[in-house]
Amino acid sequence: MARLLVALSLWLLACGAGLASPAVPPLRVGIATMQPGTVFFERFGHDAVVVDDPSHGEPISYNFGFFDPDEPDFLGNFVRGKMRYQLVALPFAEDMAYYRDVGRGVSIQWLDLSDAEATRLAGALAENAKPENARYGYDYFTDNCATRVRDAIDKALGGGLKRQIEGRSHGSTYRSESVRLASPALWMWLGFDVGLGPAADQPLSVWEEAFVPMRLADALREVHGDDGRPLVSAEQRILPHRIAPEPAEFERSWWPWLLCGLAIAAVVSWATPHAPRAVAAVALPFWVLCVVLGALMLFLWGFTAHRFAWGNHNLLLFNPLCLLLLPGGWRIARGRVPGTWFKRWLGVIVIGGVVALFMLWLPLAPQRNAHWIALLLPIHAGLWLAFRKR
Repeated sequence: MARLLVALSLWLLACGAGLASPAVPPLRVGIATMQPGTVFFERFGHDAVVVDDPSHGEPISYNFGFFDPDEPDFLGNFVRGKMRYQLVALPFAEDMAYYRDVGRGVSIQWLDLSDAEATRLAGALAENAKPENARYGYDYFTDNCATRVRDAIDKALGGGLKRQIEGRSHGSTYRSESVRLASPALWMWLGFDVGLGPAADQPLSVWEEAFVPMRLADALREVHGDDGRPLVSAEQRILPHRIAPEPAEFERSWWPWLLCGLAIAAVVSWATPHAPRAVAAVALPFWVLCVVLGALMLFLWGFTAHRFAWGNHNLLLFNPLCLLLLPGGWRIARGRVPGTWFKRWLGVIVIGGVVALFMLWLPLAPQRNAHWIALLLPIHAGLWLAFRKR
């Protein structure tokens, strides 16, 4: 009887302790979305997976956006399109310090995951963050910080995220998103618009569009779990956005570019008979620019892994064959005769622009470069007509 009373007393004490101690909140997972910054590699925004496990202390940010500029041949790998990024796990408060200092807004979407899904996702991220697993081959469009977050969520949901969003499209492309987000920086905007080839103009599904962190956040708002409940259970604003907002979508018309090209061609045709040396002096830098940009496009196509720059139709407009015009243009600028081949090479450059116009209408691998054709084809044609008469 004494032993029974002791056992009963211990059982009552244990129950009392369980009732007195507060229940530990369950593990929860959220997606932190950081708004675009002002530095060129911050223009597209950023994101991370936040794992808040009260039983293990403060929330952890799993951030796929780290790279080491001190690694061997970092610049060479960047140019060749062979960047190596890595996943880093760090305290969420520490991760947010930089964004607070530079004024970039941050919000979290808390996901309505089952305990098993949340635990599976947290465990997979912890394993992925180990030094031997953390590094990955970075691709600007298809394997970046946002697509890694997207894929991690999809895997935790057993493919449920991809099934719900891959069949829909907003009509955007890698080019349209890149040009939109890079538009505050003119040089960056020009780089994307001139340097991307036809592969960047294929319509994206919402799944592919999620290479942009803000687009991924939009997609998550439209996803539901197997029970029909929204995947995003709550959204929380962590930091206010104090700098310029994300650029809005805009429609680009080609006709202003055509008017500009025709105006330049008209000036060239009128001025060449009166001041051929001055026209040649102005044309020389233009041809040098074509040579430099054309050579860069050829380099990206032939010697790098930047596959979205391959087969660029703008090679026919920023034609590297303009190199052959430089001797004749220099002779005209000095008041001398350019030679017969100069006029022929001018004709070849114009034919290249006509081929670019023809390729614009082809259904096979079209490239959205109508505005560049509208600007540059009249200029090339105007120079050919003007110097052909001499």
